[in-house]
Amino acid sequence: MSFRLLVLWLLLFSGHLWAGPAIQSWTTEKGARVLFVPAPELPMVDVRVVFDGGSARGAIPGVASLTSALLEEGAGEWNADEIAERLDSVGANMSVSSQRDMAWLSVRTLTEKKALTVTMDTVAQVLGAPRFDAADFERNRKAMLVSLNHDEQSPGTVAQKTFMHTLFGEHPYAAEVEGTEVSLARITREDVIAHYKKYYVAKNAVIAIVGAVERAEAERLAELVTSGMQAGERAPALPPVSDLQAARTLNLQFPSSQSHILMGQPGMHRGDPDYFILYVGNHILGGSGLVSQLSEEVREKRGLSYSVYSYFSPMRRNGPFLIGAQTQNAKAGEALQVIKQTLARFIEQGPSEDELKAAKQNITGGFPLRIASNSKILEYIAMLGFYDLPLDYLDTFVDKVNSVTREQIREAFQRRIKPDQLLTVVVGNEQKPAQVN
Repeated sequence: MSFRLLVLWLLLFSGHLWAGPAIQSWTTEKGARVLFVPAPELPMVDVRVVFDGGSARGAIPGVASLTSALLEEGAGEWNADEIAERLDSVGANMSVSSQRDMAWLSVRTLTEKKALTVTMDTVAQVLGAPRFDAADFERNRKAMLVSLNHDEQSPGTVAQKTFMHTLFGEHPYAAEVEGTEVSLARITREDVIAHYKKYYVAKNAVIAIVGAVERAEAERLAELVTSGMQAGERAPALPPVSDLQAARTLNLQFPSSQSHILMGQPGMHRGDPDYFILYVGNHILGGSGLVSQLSEEVREKRGLSYSVYSYFSPMRRNGPFLIGAQTQNAKAGEALQVIKQTLARFIEQGPSEDELKAAKQNITGGFPLRIASNSKILEYIAMLGFYDLPLDYLDTFVDKVNSVTREQIREAFQRRIKPDQLLTVVVGNEQKPAQVN
């Protein structure tokens, strides 16, 4: 841990005012938003470029993931091996990925002149002039199909995919991030190019920079990264996620020794006015591991599951609120009943004062570790920029957690979580054939 972050840690625990890293922000000439945190302790810089071009934007399920994967396969005059050799020669690391909301490229390099020049020139080519060669396209598509076949052998993955697809229905979030066998068979190289041209543009990008560079150098790097991009336009707003209107249950047979249980509904979005209330409340319900109410009732008292948990996954629109557990096939019905009872009791009564105090201490006490490295700060500020959250988010995090009350949690859960409108998915080999109730 750097000296700067160690000081912040000590300030937090000594009761003084918490202060997060100072975030600077501006917009590039082509319209990309930039968030920058100077971190002079180590001679390196981390850069993440995030695009509003995840699977929710894909015309065909899987096209966003395939586009992201192909960025590393060739750009400008370089093939995949040559890109890797350029980065390896200066000790730089680059990765690409995508989710429902976003796709991104991240890179870490030393700030020594040659290393920085080679790395950032490479990034500029990867983002501005990807080749999308036909052979690379076909190889990656086949690799994604192999991965899908592997996923079908995992009851946990089957449960997760079934839950997300059913939860979101006709909403773009319902599309499988990695696609399906049918959709991957439909995707063409032209589909990938079209996705890239529409979403990998400057006005649809957020650039996060953390490292040992001055503001002027950070501005130069941001301009270089976007130099090959079209200005383009920001992606339009996604439609709202509809609430479930009734309870639904899917029981899927699977040759496994345990049943996987997922239960939930649409939850909240980034920037939601109830975010901190629901976040702290869920920490008590099932987000704090072995000391949560769900763990106490399901695992400790009854031994029904080794692992039981709950979480909110906020996105641009309401992401899932989800409770999950694994249990013996013969115990699935009992475990599900206890989960439902525990949730209903929490919604009705809320947490105790002691539970709330412990949750606040746990959340705020562990918060410095969540931004205790440049890479973690990078992830946070990229998230802040992408979701248009306030730049003082990290500064006010601890105060907002500490301001949550028992009554706020009880009221918010009663208003937001509907026990009679939950989607339940159970995957195991002693369940009835798939059905919807």
